[in-house]
Amino acid sequence: MPRSPKDTNSRSAEHGEREHTGPNGLRSVSQAEIPDIVIKRLPIYARSLQYLAHEGVETVSSGDLGTRLGVSAAQIRRDLSYFGEFGKQGKGYNVDYLLEQISGILQLDREWPMALVGLGHLGRALLHLEGLSQQGFCITALFDHNPVKIGQKIGDLPIHDMETLPEVLQRENIKMAIVAVPARGAQEAVDALVAAGVRAILNYAPIIVHVPPHVRIRHIDPVVALQSMTYYVNDDPVSARRNGSGADRVRLGWLD
Repeated sequence: MPRSPKDTNSRSAEHGEREHTGPNGLRSVSQAEIPDIVIKRLPIYARSLQYLAHEGVETVSSGDLGTRLGVSAAQIRRDLSYFGEFGKQGKGYNVDYLLEQISGILQLDREWPMALVGLGHLGRALLHLEGLSQQGFCITALFDHNPVKIGQKIGDLPIHDMETLPEVLQRENIKMAIVAVPARGAQEAVDALVAAGVRAILNYAPIIVHVPPHVRIRHIDPVVALQSMTYYVNDDPVSARRNGSGADRVRLGWLD
């Protein structure tokens, strides 16, 4: 999918409610109309459509797409209906077209410069995560509190002092960030990012941090995720059936 750098704010409407407009099936819709859970599911649909496109599949029904993802066809149709009509009854969806539309809705047809705060083991691993840059998420600014790390370079990127965060983010036009710091410093780091104009934060710190309503934050804690699965790890087949089918577990893990 081709991407071109643009000003992040150029497609944002007043009060953070952006309207999507376009030809064909896409209708105008404000952010306030869309449940957040629907937005969380769209990237999963897009990824599955990418796989289908690579397999040479030209059209797919909501039923077939739902089978791949472990959700109902009705759920997929309902999610997509928030944004318009993209398929024809009895014919399904054109894979390339639907992928293009979802990519446009999520603004995946451009590159997103990002800041990374915290250059410990996790931060360095995230910096080298190939999937980020391949999908247009480009880490272009590094920050850390540790004076030993400040001034060092990782590849071509210098590690900046947190004190310089506002000017660097403004210069690089960065509105998204990843936080990979210890729990004790997470809220302070997030507060600094918000004050510098960041609008979306991916938080890997093992603590829930708080942001104002105009900022979106996603928390990723592998330990908590593992703890939520140990309940289901049981050799008793009766207990396993009671806890849900394989399809249910796929659905719960990916799309809820």
